[in-house]
Amino acid sequence: MTGAKSGRTLTIPLMYVPHQQGVLLVASLGGAPKNPVWFGNLVKSPDIEVNHRGRRMQLRARQATAEEKPALWPVCDQHYAPYAEYRKRTTREIPIFVCEPR
Repeated sequence: MTGAKSGRTLTIPLMYVPHQQGVLLVASLGGAPKNPVWFGNLVKSPDIEVNHRGRRMQLRARQATAEEKPALWPVCDQHYAPYAEYRKRTTREIPIFVCEPR
């Protein structure tokens, strides 16, 4: 991804959820009251490269809408059960990024 302030290309290891031809990225920060630092990077520069099991994917990230999230949370929880606990821990609405081929 590209750094929002620096403009540099950054390699950041993130946990992801496989979804359709791309991935979902959950900006949970363990249920902390603020978004992770990388959140701002994706908002400003949504074009990313994901390396998954030796396969490079050129993806564009977008925040899931309020209407999409009820269907996406079970998918995320299935891959990483603690997400449900993280949602209970915070009053903020945890963002989910839908990353699709560009």
